[in-house]
Amino acid sequence: MNTSIKNLLENVKNGSVSVDEALLKLKEAPFEDIGFAKVDLHRPLRQGAAEVIYGAGKTPEQIAGILAAMASHGQKNVLVTRLSPEAAEAVNARWPVTYYKEARMAVAGEFPQPDGIGRIVIATGGTSDIPVAEEAALTAQMLGNDVRRLYDVGVAGLHRTLAHLDEIMSASVIIAVAGMEGALASVIGGLADCPVIAVPTSVGYGASFHGLSALLSMLNSCASGVTVVNIDNGFGAGYFASMVNHMETKNR
Repeated sequence: MNTSIKNLLENVKNGSVSVDEALLKLKEAPFEDIGFAKVDLHRPLRQGAAEVIYGAGKTPEQIAGILAAMASHGQKNVLVTRLSPEAAEAVNARWPVTYYKEARMAVAGEFPQPDGIGRIVIATGGTSDIPVAEEAALTAQMLGNDVRRLYDVGVAGLHRTLAHLDEIMSASVIIAVAGMEGALASVIGGLADCPVIAVPTSVGYGASFHGLSALLSMLNSCASGVTVVNIDNGFGAGYFASMVNHMETKNR
């Protein structure tokens, strides 16, 4: 995923954008104050990806207002995370979005064609971890990545993990999503030659402490190359995986 500013300069170079048009784009206000929010308009220029709307705690009117502000500045494809079905329906009445109930996410616009260097594999320990994994998967897809899902391949039946060695060993990045003792990240970390992003989930019985047990297990993984995001943070894992999967493209 090349940054927007690099693409802008390339377009100036090849003549598809004039110098004056590029200058105007760079001179635009870095954010728009719409009263209840200051919409970051320069995030694609700085980071290569547009602002993502965190839906929890925002009213449907506020979310639709932010989407409208982003669209007016050319950002047509936007993610909204942590959105309830009721809020998504209310948002859709004001601004068209596609809602993904399992991931609790809404998408305004279309998913882009994958342009990363390889494939992101997302594996879950169990079926109960799928909502967090879907948040990671949709985030990665919205950021231009080819995603392969391997769900319910936890260590309680290790043969299920080993049945997917080809996918695991050919991945550019792997996201391991698991609750309870969170052992899946260590197992995959010991098999793969790529970065592994561990996502602890709040799935489990009492002593799992709503994901704290999995978090501590993943932080203490003996497998090299494993990094850990916060409990249930599928979005953070998907975003970071996309950054890794686009590093070679960025360098080019």
